[in-house]
Amino acid sequence: MKRYPIYHIILISFLSLTGLKAQISPGDLSQAHADLEGMSNCTLCHDLGKKVSNAKCLDCHKEIKSLINQKSGYHASKEVSGKDCFECHSDHHGRKFDMVRFDEDNFNHNLTGYKLEGQHEVIDCRKCHVPDNIHDRDLKKRKDTFLGMDDKCLSCHDDYHQKTMSDDCAKCHNIEAFRPAPKFDHDEAKFKLVGKHKEVDCKECHEMTTKNGKEFQLFTGIEFADCVACHEDPHSDKFDSKCSSCHTESAFSTFIGKRNFNHNTTDFTLKGKHKSTDCFSCHDRNRDAKTIFQDKKGINENQCIKCHEDFHKGKFGNDCAKCHQESSFTSMKTMDFFDHNLTDYHLEGNHVGVDCKNCHKKNYSDPIDFSACKNCHEDYHKGEFLKNGTAPDCVECHSLIEGFEFSLYTTEQHQTNAFPLDGGHLATPCFACHVSEDRWTFRNIGTECIDCHNNIHEGFMEAKFLPDNKCESCHITASWATVDFDHNRTSWPLEGKHSNVSCGECHFKEVPGKEEKNQVFKDLDQECFKCHENIHEQQFEENGITDCKRCHDSADWFPRQFDHDKTEFPLEGKHAEVECKECHKPSIVDGKSFVDYKIEKFECIDCHQ
Repeated sequence: MKRYPIYHIILISFLSLTGLKAQISPGDLSQAHADLEGMSNCTLCHDLGKKVSNAKCLDCHKEIKSLINQKSGYHASKEVSGKDCFECHSDHHGRKFDMVRFDEDNFNHNLTGYKLEGQHEVIDCRKCHVPDNIHDRDLKKRKDTFLGMDDKCLSCHDDYHQKTMSDDCAKCHNIEAFRPAPKFDHDEAKFKLVGKHKEVDCKECHEMTTKNGKEFQLFTGIEFADCVACHEDPHSDKFDSKCSSCHTESAFSTFIGKRNFNHNTTDFTLKGKHKSTDCFSCHDRNRDAKTIFQDKKGINENQCIKCHEDFHKGKFGNDCAKCHQESSFTSMKTMDFFDHNLTDYHLEGNHVGVDCKNCHKKNYSDPIDFSACKNCHEDYHKGEFLKNGTAPDCVECHSLIEGFEFSLYTTEQHQTNAFPLDGGHLATPCFACHVSEDRWTFRNIGTECIDCHNNIHEGFMEAKFLPDNKCESCHITASWATVDFDHNRTSWPLEGKHSNVSCGECHFKEVPGKEEKNQVFKDLDQECFKCHENIHEQQFEENGITDCKRCHDSADWFPRQFDHDKTEFPLEGKHAEVECKECHKPSIVDGKSFVDYKIEKFECIDCHQ
C-alpha cells in the first residue's frame, strides 16, 4: 500500500469535514489581510506542516525586504534581525485587530538607524510620521504607517531659505532649535567678519523680508566687493581705489593710506623719495572728507617748482626731470635726452641704449679714446685671433647694430680656412662646433670626424674597413645615412635584391627590451635561413639544412633554378601549363601554414576524379 505523509492525511481529514472555516481557521484575519481569507489562500502565508514563513511575508512586504537587504531600518537591527515575523505581527484575531502594536513611549528609535536627539527626542511620533512626509506614493496611501521616512531635514521641514542655500541644513543648524545657527562660521563664508563687523547684528546686513508670502532673510547674493555696497561714500566718489586702501574695519578714522593707497590711480605717480613721503607733508590734513587730498589736484608730475625751490634759479629751465630723478636730487638720469651726435663719437646700434656712466666713469666732459673697440671692451677670445702679436678689431666680425652675439663671419669666409664646410656641415649651427663648456672657441678644435663625432662602430667592425677611425671610408658629409662602401671587399659581394637592401637591415639587430640595436659586422652568417624565414618548413632539408640556392637566386624569390624534370614527376603535355598552386596546396601543421611540395602519390586518380 502506498504511504502518504502524515500532514497529507491531516489535510484530507480536514477537507472532509463540514464547516471547514470554523474547524480549520483559528479566527478571522485582520482587515489588512482580509483579501487573503479562505481555504484556497492558506499556503500564501503558511507552509504545509510548518509555521508561517518569513520568506512569504517578505514576498508581499517588499518594502521591508528591501530595507533588510540594505541592512537599513528597524527590521535590520540586531535586536530584530533573525526573529520570525509572527512573533510581533500575529494574525487570525479578528478584523479589527491591529497587527502593528508597540509601546510608542518606550520605543528605542535608535534601532531604526536614525537617532532621536534634541527637539526630535520629545516630539510626538505622529508629528513626523504623517503622509505629507512620505515620498513613496504606495506607502503614502497606508494608514498609520511608520515607513517611507527620509532622514533629510527638508523631507519634513519647510525650506526657510527657499532654495537660496544648501539643502544640507545640518551644516549650520542643530536639532536643539532652528535659531541660532551654531554650526555656521562666518569665516568660512566669502565675506569674513573682521573688526567692527564682528559687533554688527546679523539683521543689519541680512535684512528680514517677505518672499513668496513667507518670512525670509537673505544670506546669499549680497554684494560685498567694496565697502560702498553697504556704506555711503563720504568722498563723493572722488577716489577710484577701494576704501580698504586707506581705512580698516577696526575704525573708519584709522588711516593706512600711506602704505596701501595706489597713488598711480591719480594724475601724479609716486616715484623714488615721493613714495616714502608722508601723505600730509603734501596734503592738508584739516580738510573735510569731501575735499581732503584734493588740494594738489591739477599739478603735473614735472612741475617740480610747484612744491620744491628751484636750486638753479631758472638757469636750466623749469623741467627738472630732464636731468634729475625722484630717487635723489643728486642722482642724475641716463641723460637720454642728450644729443651725442654733437660730439666726435656718434652713438649707433647697441651703444644708444648704454648708460652714460658705463663709458663716462668720472665727469661727462673727460675725453674717451674710441679709436678701437678693445679700448673699452675686453677680448672675449683671449688672443685666439692674434696675428703677429696684434688682434683684429671686433668690427671685423661683429656689428654695433646686432651686438656681440651676432657674427658677420660668412660661410664663404669659412671656406677659406682649414676646414671648408660642405654637405650637412653647411646646415650645422656654429655653436654646435664652436661652443665648449659654455664658451665660444675657434682654435684647435680638430678637423677629423672623430674629433667631434663618436665612432659608434668601434669594437664591432674590423679595422681594415675603418682605418684610423676614418668615418669618410663609408660616410659622406651630405648625410650619415648615406653610405658609400664597396661590399665586394668583403666575403659577401652584394648581388640582385641584396644590393638594394639598407645596411641596417643586415648589420643592426633589434634586442628585446632595449632601444639600441646590436651591431653585427663580424662573422655575419651567410646562410639564407639566417635572415629569411623558411616558408617550406623541413620539406627540402638535407642533413638538417635547407639550401635555398638550389631553387632561388638573389634576383627575386622566383624559383628559376628549380627544374621540375629532375623530380619524380616530370611535367609533360598539359601538365606543363598548369599553375603550381593547382597541385601544390597549402597545408597546416602544428598551427603553421605552408605549401606542400612533397607529393607522395602521382597516379591520375589521386588528382583527377
